This record gives sequence, structure tokens and C-alpha cells, in this order.
Amino acid sequence: MRLNELQSALTHGGKFHADDVFSTALLKLYNPQLKVTRAFSVPEGFEGIVYDVGLGEFDHHQKGAPVRDNGVPYAAFGLIWRAFGAQVLGEEEARRFDEHFVQPLDLDDNTGCGHPIASLIGNFNPGWDSDEDTDACFFQAVEFAMGILERRFADIQGIGRARLLVEDALSRQQDGIVILPRFAPWKSVLADSPAKFVIYPSKRGGFSAQAVPFPREPEELKCPFPQAWRGKPQEELPKITGIAGLRFCHNSGFLIAAQTQEDAIAACRLAMQLVPQQPEAQPQDRSDGPIRPGHYRHFKGGDYEVLFTANHSETLEELVVYRALYGERGVWVRPCAMFRESVMQNGERVPRFTYLGD
Repeated sequence: MRLNELQSALTHGGKFHADDVFSTALLKLYNPQLKVTRAFSVPEGFEGIVYDVGLGEFDHHQKGAPVRDNGVPYAAFGLIWRAFGAQVLGEEEARRFDEHFVQPLDLDDNTGCGHPIASLIGNFNPGWDSDEDTDACFFQAVEFAMGILERRFADIQGIGRARLLVEDALSRQQDGIVILPRFAPWKSVLADSPAKFVIYPSKRGGFSAQAVPFPREPEELKCPFPQAWRGKPQEELPKITGIAGLRFCHNSGFLIAAQTQEDAIAACRLAMQLVPQQPEAQPQDRSDGPIRPGHYRHFKGGDYEVLFTANHSETLEELVVYRALYGERGVWVRPCAMFRESVMQNGERVPRFTYLGD
């Protein structure tokens, strides 16, 4: 079955949630003529796709409903995406979109753990004393969700185009320095490559250079810019470095700005001379008891709340489910062994997550 071949769809009536709204948004996005009906049961003889109601293929409310290999249970959106996502983004990108966007919404629908986008969708429901038509509010929420999906899909497709551009630039890298003709998302290509720096024209004028992270330690840079440069005023940097066009170095050492491409290249070469080259950090498990619920701080500064731990249904691997306490407050799943391990930071080994308390 293909998305553009669907004629009719049916989902549940009454109060709506992110899973039925995003399921409808996906179906409508690729088939604007699709007729969507909302009801509390499936009418006899209904022909079309049914989701989030009726205990069929795309309903997760029945006993024995499917669960992903990583332990995250499916909701209706996840089931619809499992069936049609590859038609939208291809197999690999569909898998990534499921991991980063669909799974947190499915987890919220199944556990009530909280998710900012799910909360926004919920706000489209009529208030308890409102006379608004629920179906009308539902389709307003669907339009909102369609806009989110359109932007997300456009970004993902843009990343595919960026990959081609970055791979081409990587083929011409010299001494670990990759030069892009324009900025493009580069980390997915360069992290697992010999590249140590990437240079590109800045939208503010001049050129920027960034240090490339390790592939399995994205918070740790292969060669950060020297500590002595970081946060220094523009007028001091040329005196410190001997590079006339160097005008900025970020306080964390991941980024510099320079007047010319040649200045940026010179800064990268000098950094490789001045900064001791660290091998990629190897994980060290800190098996110091169970991971308790509560607040934790990531070694780069972000705060998180551990909600609970669980076990993979097939491998029995111990997993931790946790929520960011900033930005979109996304919910994530990570192996407990990885959550406990220590990592390299500025040449020292530190805990990846530090417990702060309840």
C-alpha cells in the first residue's frame, strides 16, 4: 500500500493526542484528498486505513501490542511510520526519524512521561467548558502537525544534499583540514573520518573553522583550539598567534573566526602544533550501583531528569529513560552502561552524567 493510493481513513473521536494527530498529518501530507473520519468504533463495511482505534494493525491499545527492539512501545504514529516512513525518507533516514522524532512521541503516549510537542498538540483540544467542535479542533491540530513534518522532512532531505557536498570536500582534504565552499551540516560525515577541522565561509563575513569531534564521543574534540586563545579580545588574538586576520575564538575552543580562508587554515595548522593530540576516548564502565531517578548534569553542562530504567525485551540490556530539562525537553533512551561511563574532557576522564539529587 502506498500513501498516495489511500482513499479513506478513520481514527478515534473525542479527545485527541499527538499519535492520532501526527498519523493524520502524515497521511494528509502525502495525500491531500484523503477523507479522514473520526469515530468511537469502526463502522461495519468501512474500507480504508484505520488507526488508533479498532484494535487492528495500526492500533496499539490491545494486549500484546508491538514494542521496538530498544524497548520503546509503539503508538499509532509509530505504527503508521513503520509502514510508510520508508516511502517518505528511504529506509535509513526513516529509521533515524523514528529514533529521534517518533519514538519520544510514542513513549509519551504510552507512559505519559511528557513531551513538549505532545503538550502543544494537546492544547488544541477544546477546554472543559468550551463549545468548540472537537473535530474542527482536531483538524486545526493536524494542520499544525503537517507544518512540523514538512519542515522536518525538508531539513532531513537537505542533510542528504549536504552529505554529497561534504564528502566531495573531504576527498580533497589536506593535513586533516576540510574546506567547504559554503556551510553545510558536516558532522555525520567528518566525525568518522581523518578530518580534524572544517572551514567554511561565514554568513557574518570572513571564514569560520570548527574542530571536528570524535565519532563515538561527540562532546570531545579531536583537536580543540588552544586554551590561550579562548575568549580573548579581537585585538589580542593576532599578538598571541601571529595570525593577523584571527578575530575570534570561542570560549570552549570549538570555533574560530578569521578574516580570510588563509587565516583560518593557518589557525588550524597552528592549533595542531600547540595542542597535544588525544586518542579517541575509550568508554570505561562505572558500575557503581543502580541508576536512581532524579536530576543529573551532563559533563558539558546540560541538566536531565532520569525517569526510570527498563530492560530490553529481547536482549535484557539495562536501559535508562531520561528527559532533557532544557529546550524541547526531549525524552531519550540510552544503555545504562553508557550512561554510567566516563569520558575524556580536556585531557581528563570525568563522569558522563553526575547525580545532583531528587
